[in-house]
Amino acid sequence: MNVCIPVEEDQGLSSRVCSHFGSAPIFMLVDSDTSDCRAIPNTNQHHAYGMCMPLRVLEGEKFDALIVRGIGMGALGKLESAGIAVYMAEHATVGETIAALQAGSLKKVRPSMACAGHGHKP
Repeated sequence: MNVCIPVEEDQGLSSRVCSHFGSAPIFMLVDSDTSDCRAIPNTNQHHAYGMCMPLRVLEGEKFDALIVRGIGMGALGKLESAGIAVYMAEHATVGETIAALQAGSLKKVRPSMACAGHGHKP
């Protein structure tokens, strides 16, 4: 499975998961079968609330799931409409997060869990 995880820095599986999808400096694409990682810089990381367009940065990339600590309702709706599963990150690093996904312990993000602003509170 190909997974996208917003991260703070490009350290492969040791990368720390970022607190919010749209504000992440980097999107890490991970093949959960091989653990291969590829970093994509978020060129839209600095923006006002409501002007976030991280999905444009990821256009043309193939991934089956997104694992986040925080995500706005607009992005969540677009991802769900595209058939991409969105899960809540509960671990510090990409490697730990992928292990939790493989173990089936991650929860899907529900609309009530979406962020209401850059304060990341629903």
